[in-house]
Amino acid sequence: MSDSSSSSDNAPVTPESPGRPPRGIKSYVLRAGRMTAAQSRGLEEVWPRLGLSVADGRQSLQALFGRRAPCVVEIGFGMGQSLVEQASAHPETDFIGIEVHAPGVGKLLDEADKRGLANLRVYREDALEVLEKCLPEAGLTGLQLFFPDPWPKKKHHKRRIVQPAFVELVRTRLAPGGYLHMATDWEAYAEHMVEIMEAAPGYRNTASAESAPYVPRPAFRPLTKFESRGEKLGHGVWDLIYAREDG
Repeated sequence: MSDSSSSSDNAPVTPESPGRPPRGIKSYVLRAGRMTAAQSRGLEEVWPRLGLSVADGRQSLQALFGRRAPCVVEIGFGMGQSLVEQASAHPETDFIGIEVHAPGVGKLLDEADKRGLANLRVYREDALEVLEKCLPEAGLTGLQLFFPDPWPKKKHHKRRIVQPAFVELVRTRLAPGGYLHMATDWEAYAEHMVEIMEAAPGYRNTASAESAPYVPRPAFRPLTKFESRGEKLGHGVWDLIYAREDG
């Protein structure tokens, strides 16, 4: 299981939408865990400033961040290492993180506050609800899904977040030319992602002929401690980047 602990797989779905698991089946599992002082501080003191809710409704990104800038969303940021590093390294870009697990949300908020990041907002909500109800159509520069739960057992494949309905919803939220970037350390899940994406209308694989269907890890995706350990053990990681085609 990857370091984002399947927190990325955070979309429940309804039976009337093809490609989604039946009602009541979620692609994530909420886990109980102890909160550190820093995590509790993030939730209690920083959340009122950086936290968002589905109840807030549809967002204007320009109003939310007080400027017109590229905006990237990360689903299931786990403990937030990658997202904080990106927001810190790219102050010209705005970031929105979506995560359901309280310790990760608290840790991210605490770290964002300590770094003085103004270009980061956080939902502690179900990703599908946020995509459907809160994010503007054709408004995102990119959407990131790093190391989602692979649900390796065949009987659990229906829980995987990468399904036809999900990638179509993502496409509607991407601006033309905007990208969907996925990464996984499970080769079988990478193959599943490719199968779904190659059948999805309105996407173009950005991989070169030499590396297709995968791309080398882009410099903007930070190498996590988990991934570094995996590399030393010879574990593979597969990155895929698909761009929304105009129209």
